Amino acid sequence: MKSWIELDEERLRGNFGLFQSVVRSAAGQDAAVLAVVKADAYGHGLEECARVLADAGAEWLGVTGVEEGRRVRRVLRDAGLGMDAQPRVLVMCGISEEDAQAMVTEALTPVVWSVEQVAWLSAAVTEGKPLRVCVEIDSGMSRQGVRAGTKLLEVVAAIAGAEGLRFDGVMTHFASAEVAGSSQTASQRHAFEGALEAIRAAGVTPAWLSVGNTSGVDMEDAAEPMVAWISRLAQTLGARPLVRAGLAMYGYVLPVEGLGAHSCLAGPLQPVMTWKAKLIGLEDIADGAAVGYNGTFVAERPMRLALIAVGYADGLRRELSSTNRKPGGWVMVHGQRAPIVGRISMNLTTVDVTGIDEARMGDEVIVLGEGITAEDHARLAGTIAYEILCGVRAEGRG
Repeated sequence: MKSWIELDEERLRGNFGLFQSVVRSAAGQDAAVLAVVKADAYGHGLEECARVLADAGAEWLGVTGVEEGRRVRRVLRDAGLGMDAQPRVLVMCGISEEDAQAMVTEALTPVVWSVEQVAWLSAAVTEGKPLRVCVEIDSGMSRQGVRAGTKLLEVVAAIAGAEGLRFDGVMTHFASAEVAGSSQTASQRHAFEGALEAIRAAGVTPAWLSVGNTSGVDMEDAAEPMVAWISRLAQTLGARPLVRAGLAMYGYVLPVEGLGAHSCLAGPLQPVMTWKAKLIGLEDIADGAAVGYNGTFVAERPMRLALIAVGYADGLRRELSSTNRKPGGWVMVHGQRAPIVGRISMNLTTVDVTGIDEARMGDEVIVLGEGITAEDHARLAGTIAYEILCGVRAEGRG
C-alpha cells in the first residue's frame, strides 16, 4: 500500500468513555450516548469503529442510511453478537420508500418526519416486533424534520395509528451549537419545547429524547447547559436522554465561538486516525530549480526533496500547497516536520527533507496524526476537521 490509515482502538474507546462520563455527570446515569459512525465513521472505517464502540458499551450507533445500517449489523453478527446484544442503530438521514423493507429486516430505527415515510414503513411491517421510529423536529434549521403545528400532529397520529410501528423517540438538531450564547440556539430550544408540549398533549410518550452533539456538550457557559436542559426535558416526558457524539468519538471538537465558553473535551480527547504514506523518491535539487506544476515554488538554496505517494485524489487538500511567499502544510518524517513544497498534485506530493538525514526510500511518512492534525489541515484549507477526516481516501488500513 502506498498510503493507509491506522486506527488506535484504545483511543476510540477512551473518547467514548470520556464523552459518556461527561454526559452522565450532567444528565444522570440514565443518559445514553449515540456514537455516530455515519459517513464511514467520518472516514475512519465504519466496520472497525462500529465493532469497537459496540464492545465499549455503546447503546446506540448512528448511520447515514440503510446500506450503512446493513454493514453495521453484518460486522456485529460476524463478531458473534446476537441481535439482542447489539446496539440500537439509528438511520439519521432520512429514508425512501425502497428503504422500508430493509429497515424492518435489519431492525434499524429510522428518523421520520412525514406521513408518507410513516406509511412506507407501516406497509413493510407484516409480523413480529413493531418497528420503533424516531421523529425529528425541525426547530429552526430548515433542513430535515417536521415543524411544530398541524403537520407534526399528523405524523404523530399516523405513527400511533399504525399497528406495526412504535413511537420510540423524538429529536432535533441545533445549527449553531458551537456558538456561545447563540440566539439561534435559544430560538431552537424554545421551538423544540413547544413541539414536545404538543406531543405530550397528543398522549404520546417517547422512550428517548435525542438532542445535542459534541459541540453542545463541550460548551459549559450557558445559563442552563445543553446536557442539563436535555435531562430536564426528558424527565418531563418520562424519557431517557440520548446525546449524539460524532466528532468527539474521533478525537476532535470544533472551536467554541464567543467569550466565556469553556471546553471540557478538547484536552482529554485523542485523535484516533493516523494517515501514513510511503516515501517513493529522493532528489537533490540546485538553487533556482522550479518545483511542481507551474513552478510556483523555486528553490532559493540547494535542497533535498522527497516524493510521497499521496495527493488531492487521496484527500490531501490542494490548499496545503506552498509557494516561496506562502508556506503550506507539512508531513512528519522521522519525527520531524517536512514542509510541503510547491503544488500538491493528484497522487503525488513533494516535501522538503533537507537536514533529515535519516530519510530513505520506502520510509513511512505521517500525513495526518502525530505532529499534524485534522485541525491543522482544516485551518490551512479554510474548512473544518469534519471535512478533512471524511475526505481521506487511503488505499487501505494497516
